[in-house]
Amino acid sequence: MEVQESSKQRRLDMVYMTMAIAVSSLSHCKRSKVGAVIEKDGNVISIGYNGTPSGMDNCCEELHETGMSTITKSIVLHAEMNAVIKAAKTGNAVQNSTLYVTLSPCIECSKYILQSGIKRVVYLDQYRDTSGIDLLKKFIKIEQYVI
Repeated sequence: MEVQESSKQRRLDMVYMTMAIAVSSLSHCKRSKVGAVIEKDGNVISIGYNGTPSGMDNCCEELHETGMSTITKSIVLHAEMNAVIKAAKTGNAVQNSTLYVTLSPCIECSKYILQSGIKRVVYLDQYRDTSGIDLLKKFIKIEQYVI
């Protein structure tokens, strides 16, 4: 029976991660487009993507002081935080939910994920700094989704 359950979970993970990938295409960021989906009890309760706060210019990057490259503006919200905030705005509690995200959470987002009560995180690509994943692994279930 466990094989059947894990097979069902794998199919569900595929569907929700596919949705997170689609949501990432809504981002206006040029350097990295990240999408997130929060699922609870078989229902999508929120989505988010990285970008600037509502009402602001959708430009996410600025020229680095050296003039040689671009950097992400400090005002850009990460996809997972946008999803948690949108859930709160619509009255959807994320406690005991699963977060699907196309890039593993940074340390700041990981703290908010833990505080919000999300119990499982499934990510697609690993962020260069693994401190967020390392923190989450101590407290909740975290898995890298392999296509």
